[in-house]
Amino acid sequence: MNYYELEFTLTDGEDYQQDLLIDALGGLGFDTFEETEVGFKAYTPAESFDKYQVDEVLSSFEDMFEFSYEVNLIPQKNWNEEWESNFQPMQVGDKVWVRATFHEPAKDFPYEIVIDPKMAFGTGHHETTTMMMAHLLDADLQGKKVLDMGCGTGILAILASKLGAGELVAIDYDKICFDSTIENSKLNHITNIEPLHGSKEAIPGTQFDTILANINRNILIDQMKRYGEVLKPEGEIYFSGFYETPDLDIIKEEAAKHGMAYREHKKMKDWVAARFVKA
Repeated sequence: MNYYELEFTLTDGEDYQQDLLIDALGGLGFDTFEETEVGFKAYTPAESFDKYQVDEVLSSFEDMFEFSYEVNLIPQKNWNEEWESNFQPMQVGDKVWVRATFHEPAKDFPYEIVIDPKMAFGTGHHETTTMMMAHLLDADLQGKKVLDMGCGTGILAILASKLGAGELVAIDYDKICFDSTIENSKLNHITNIEPLHGSKEAIPGTQFDTILANINRNILIDQMKRYGEVLKPEGEIYFSGFYETPDLDIIKEEAAKHGMAYREHKKMKDWVAARFVKA
C-alpha cells in the first residue's frame, strides 16, 4: 500500500496550532503523525487521500494562523526503507527493550520485543505506544483475555502475552498491519495471539478482561459502544492516540455513556494514555 505524506510548516510554531490541524486531519483518516522542527508530518493511505477535502477542512484555520504543506507520495518500498533507516532500539523504563531484527539483543531487560516494523504503526517510539506499554507493565494481565484494537505491528499484544495474558485477539483494518502482527508474533515466539483483519465489526462476540485501543479520538468514539459491549464488568480498557486537551474530556464523556469510568492517565508531551474501568 502506498501512503501520502503531508509535510506541514507552521509559521508561529505554537502547540495549539499543530493540535488543531492534527485533530482535523485525524477526522479525515490520517492515522500517523511525526513532529518536525518546523511543524509535523501526517500520513494517510493513498487510496483514502482527497486533497480537495483536506483543503476544504483546513480552510477554516487560514484566518487563525499561517501554515503551509507539501504533498509527497511514499511508495511502500521507500516507506519500508525509511522505517528501517530511522528505527533505533528503545526502552520502556528498565523493563522492556524493543529492537528490530537487524539490531543486536540487549541484556538486563526482563522483556525484549523484536519488531520488523515495515509500514505498520507501533514500534514503541511514539509517545502513545510507549505510554500504553507503561500501563501494561502496571497491570495484572495474568491469564486475562485481551483485545488489542488497531494493533499495528502487534507490539502491545506481544507485550501483554509476555506479561502473562492468556488469550489475545489483535485487530487492524490495514492488511499490512495484520500481516505484520503475524510475522512479529512468530519473531517473538508468541502463539496465543489471534490476528484478525477488520475494524469494530471484526470484534468477536465474547467478553474481554482487558482492551487496548491506541488509535485516534474519532475512531475511539465511533467504536466506544462496541467496547462497552465486550468488556467484562470490572474489566479495564486503555485508550490512547489523542491529546489531553480537549480530547481526554471528550473520551471520558463518551466512555461514561457505555459504563466505563475514568481512573487515571499518563502524559508525554501533549499525548495521553488513559485507564478506564467498566462498572
